[in-house]
Amino acid sequence: MSRLATWVVCGLVLASAAGARAEDPIYTNWRGLALSGYDPVSYFVAGKPVAGDSAHTLKWMDATWRFSSAENLALFRANSGAYAPQYGGYCAWAVANGYTASADPEAWRIVEGRLYLNYSAEVQEEWEVDIPGFIARADQSWPRLRDP
Repeated sequence: MSRLATWVVCGLVLASAAGARAEDPIYTNWRGLALSGYDPVSYFVAGKPVAGDSAHTLKWMDATWRFSSAENLALFRANSGAYAPQYGGYCAWAVANGYTASADPEAWRIVEGRLYLNYSAEVQEEWEVDIPGFIARADQSWPRLRDP
């Protein structure tokens, strides 16, 4: 394999690992809202979760996503995978332990440019004990969980 082909393959692997895939299941609340209606872009641009507005919505990956502004909606539309939470918005600690669980949009952390959610503040405290280890375990578990 040429050096260029190797870089292209590596780039594709990294790109697919970095963001959500079109076939990933997305955790939604009973109203079909991803992130319980919070704006996924706000975690990155405001540094905190901000409630989305029903005036700025997008249907993506069988879920309804809300945004706090037209600008955030445009950013998401341009690069959805960069802003979507890892593991479809399911609890990262649960995925690391081989199952899925809902997540609290207020129990979050951005690690290496990726948004991770946890079931609760208490679970997040456990997850923070070994974030790299839990991410590695979750990355191994997620393919099996998303494609049962």
